[in-house]
This record gives sequence, structure tokens and C-alpha cells, in this order.
Amino acid sequence: MLGAGSWGTTFAKILADGGADVVVWARRPELAREIQEAKRNSDYLPGVNLPVGLRATSRLDLALDGAEQVYLSVPSQSLRENLKNAEAHLNRNAVIVSLMKGVEKASGRRMSQVIAETLPIDTDRIAVISGPNLALEIAKQQPTAAVVASTSLETAQAVATVARNGYFRSFVNTDVIGTEFGGVLKNLIAVAIGIVDGVGYGENTKASIITRGLVEMTDFAVAYGAQPETLAGLAGLGDLIATSQSPLSRNNTAGRLLGQGYRLPDVVDQMQQTTEGLASVGPVLELAKAKGVEMPIVEQVRQVLAGTLDPKDIAPHLTTDDEPQGERNTDGQAQGGSAVRRAFKRAFDQLRDGGRRAPRDRP
Repeated sequence: MLGAGSWGTTFAKILADGGADVVVWARRPELAREIQEAKRNSDYLPGVNLPVGLRATSRLDLALDGAEQVYLSVPSQSLRENLKNAEAHLNRNAVIVSLMKGVEKASGRRMSQVIAETLPIDTDRIAVISGPNLALEIAKQQPTAAVVASTSLETAQAVATVARNGYFRSFVNTDVIGTEFGGVLKNLIAVAIGIVDGVGYGENTKASIITRGLVEMTDFAVAYGAQPETLAGLAGLGDLIATSQSPLSRNNTAGRLLGQGYRLPDVVDQMQQTTEGLASVGPVLELAKAKGVEMPIVEQVRQVLAGTLDPKDIAPHLTTDDEPQGERNTDGQAQGGSAVRRAFKRAFDQLRDGGRRAPRDRP
């Protein structure tokens, strides 16, 4: 596990609790020592006891020695540099798994693309994991699920077999694009939800942004080759609901501070960990522009971040157009059609079937 923040440490716990032999790489020697000796990470997971068998080191060569699966949980903007440092120590047959939910600002690349560009590795040995995964809840062993995606179903299944235990279930699919973009885009909508929450708007406003935000997410992802069903699953709707509604979400928290009137530099200073949504707004809007996809909610977030839009004006702008529009832009937008309707139908079907197989996310 490369990365000892809240999510990296939590996922290391998931793997160790499932029976895997796990070594965490921490950049700071004192943090590696605390995880190794005290089985705690007081900076990021206060009050959580880590598995006795979980090991940690600040030496990259020791962390990667003999690793069959390498999980990445570092800030998205430093991924390329970290991979270059790790390359010499990687097992040439290792599977590389991204836990990150961001895009590289300089290139607009998804994390799996950065991995493929930086390492001499076949894309069939790259996997990504996403879903409604708030680290502290999972670290406290509250049940949840995620989806593992790879262009190779065999690779996805191999990772999902390791990444599961009594409180964490992994499903699989082969839609890497949709799974990654679901994780990236929901961060931006969560920032918008946080902004209106900070302003003091209520549940109607937030529900409107969540549902219209899902449409924006689906339009964008499908334009880049994703399956619309993926955005209706764990990596899309599931993650969106969790991230938009929870005070544990860094993106929601950052948005709330913006809504309360804090300037962007002050928000960044207050956040102890990387807030991927703030870094992804610009690259996502550039990618949307390249495909002709309209993302009014994300555009409003950009304006709030830039200080050109008063946070209290974000909701009227979201609901006021020059003329009435259809609820879906099915003419020039993605062919996802009634994505929101299908999303909720799928959720109800899964509840009805007792959580059994979904059309795209396979257990």
C-alpha cells in the first residue's frame, strides 16, 4: 500500500482483515513507526486500532519487495512522481491498483492512464477501485461495498477476491472509464452540495443538485466512452450519495467552508488532507468543453472557487435558464437517456433482490 493517509490506511486494514499480508509505505518515518509499533494512525484515523499483522515502513524498496498487488493511495497530482520513484522496486508481474479519485491537472489524464504512461505495464494489469467509501466509517468496520474495474475481468476478480472481508464487499466490472470518472465527478458535485449547505439552503436544493449532478456526471462519462449503467452503480450514484451527504467527506467539508464565506486559500489551509474535488474542477471542465458537454453545476463551482460568484447565488443560477428546458438534454448530449430513472430503478431492484447481482457490477 503506497500512501498512509486515511484512505490508504483504511484500505490496508480492509486487505489485512481479509487475510492478506500487507505492508504500508508512509512518506514520514514517524508515521510508519506508529503504524508498525502502535498499530495506530492517530493523524488520520484517531481511535482506530489497526490489525496486528499490518506492517509499515518509510522505505519504498522494503514496502514493494515481492508485492503481487500494489495499491496506490497518494495525492493524484503526485502520482506520476511516486510511480517513477517506485518503478525500480516493482515486481514486473505485479497488478497495480488505483484507489485515487482525481485527474492530473497538467494533462487531464485519469489515474489509470497516468499509470499506463509512466510504468512499462500492460493495461490488463491495472485496476481501479471506487464506491461509497468514507474512510472513517469503514475503518470502524461499518459495512459497505465498492467496485473493482479493469479491462481484464480476470484482474478485476483477482483484486476483488483479496479486497473483501466481513464488512467490505467488492463487485467487479470492465468499465474502467466509468468507474474512474464516477469517482472524480462526484467530488465536484459534493463540493456544490457543501457550498449550498454552508450557505444554509435546505434539502430541496441539495436533492436537486444531486439528481441534476448525476445527469452531468453521466453525460460527461458517456461522452468519454463509459457505460451509463456504471454511473448508476456504486462508483456513480452510490459514491455521490455518500460523499454529498456526509460531514466525513473532505469535498463536502471544503464546499461548506466556501459556502460560509471562506476564500479558497483559507479552505485549503484548513483541510488536513488533499481535497481532490478542488483540484479537479479545471481539468474536468476543459475535458467537458472538448466533448461539447455542458456541466452548469461544475461551472458554478468553478466560479465560486475563483471568487466571481457569491456562494448564495449558486442555487438560483442552477435553476434559472433563459427558457424552460427538458429534464434531459437527449438531443446533443450523451445517449444515457433517462439515467436518473434507471439509477433509482437499479437501486430498488438490488434492494428487492436482496443485494444480488447487478447488470454491470458483478460480485
